[in-house]
Order: sequence, then structure tokens, then C-alpha cells
Amino acid sequence: MISIIIPVFNQAEKVLLTLESINKQTYTDYEVIIVNDGSSDGVDVSCARYLKNLETPNHYLFINQSNHGAPAARNRGYQESRGEYLFFCDADAILHPQALEILLGTLEANPQASYAYSSFMWGKKLFKLDEFDEEKLKKMPYIHTMSLIKRSDFPAEGWDENIKKFQDWDLWLTMLEQGKIGIFNHEVLFTVMTGGTMSSWLPSFAYKLFPFLPVVKKYNNAMKIIKQKHGLA
Repeated sequence: MISIIIPVFNQAEKVLLTLESINKQTYTDYEVIIVNDGSSDGVDVSCARYLKNLETPNHYLFINQSNHGAPAARNRGYQESRGEYLFFCDADAILHPQALEILLGTLEANPQASYAYSSFMWGKKLFKLDEFDEEKLKKMPYIHTMSLIKRSDFPAEGWDENIKKFQDWDLWLTMLEQGKIGIFNHEVLFTVMTGGTMSSWLPSFAYKLFPFLPVVKKYNNAMKIIKQKHGLA
């Protein structure tokens, strides 16, 4: 079984689209755990209304907690989960109907890997990822949070709740230090709706030409924190 864990903060409309894309998955042996991280936009009401009308045998759990950030919400969902595979799904993502089936098939076909990841769309922009490369991972974040992870290989300490940016990069580096690697599937398996945490995305050249921009400074400071934590500075 796959445990789909969705941290949500003020995404009442978008998360319904996420849930609908999950409901259309070709792979159906899953549970969904939604962790409301202190939202104030009525996400609990909208989700309750949506789930009430679902005709599905899959297990859904909705949890309310005060605002502690996405890593804490993911950890709470993990603690409540039962699946042998974990899928930490963003509340502003729409899954390809075969996303879970394809990721699981990729992982099962590559037993040396601890997680499977894919390319994705951010709005109309394609984020074409690449094959797993240990040295590349040490230099930059290039694997998205929304990867399918073997529960047995997920770090005992979970997500670092003190990390505010590059939380996925931090997780993959932690797993790498524990001898865990990923496997890439070239297909585009989900779309991230614009206006969320990736809304400040800039072309790569901007980070070199405009170091004085606030968003670039914030990016570089966050990079420094991760590199220092993992001894990559």
C-alpha cells in the first residue's frame, strides 16, 4: 500500500484538484492522509465536503494541527501512515493518472533504489530532471519532494523541521549519507499549479547575474544552510 501524505496550508481550492487527481489513479491500493497545518481559508470544510461525496474504499484521514510548517505536517502524516511506500504530495499538484503505478513499477524494477522520481511541469514550464547522480545531488537540488519512497528506507528522524527551504534536498542528502539512492523515470508525472512555493522561480542565469536581488540572496542563504549541515560547504 502507498501512503499519500498531503500537508496543506491555505490551499482550500487547489487541494481539491489534487485529491481529484488522486481519485483518478490507475493504482488504487493507497491511503490518503491530509494534514491541515493551521489553515484559515476553510480547507477543513471544503475537504470534508469533497470526501463525503467520494465513493471509494480507500482510507482517508484528515488531521488538524496548529501551524508548524510543512516538514512538521509531513512528519505528522508519516506517524499516522501504514503503507510500505510513502508519497509526500504537495497540495497544489495534479498527478498524471498513472503516476503512482509508474513510480511503483520503476521502484520495483530497481531494487537497489530507495525512491523513484520523475520530471514534472510547473504551470506550462517543463522541469526535465535527470538520472540519479550522487555528485550532482551534492551540488544542487534537482529531485522533487514528490517521489515514491520505500518506508523501510525513510530516515528514522523524518523531515528536519528546522529547515525552511530546500527541504526535499535536505531529505535526499540525508538518505544519501545513509547509503540510499534514487531512480529516475523520464516521464512527466505531475503538474504543480503556479502561485505556490515555486512562484519565485527564476531562470538559472539570474542567480549569477543578479546576486543583489532579495530572492537570490534568500536562495543563496538557504543553500549555505544545507551545505553546512551536510558538510558540503
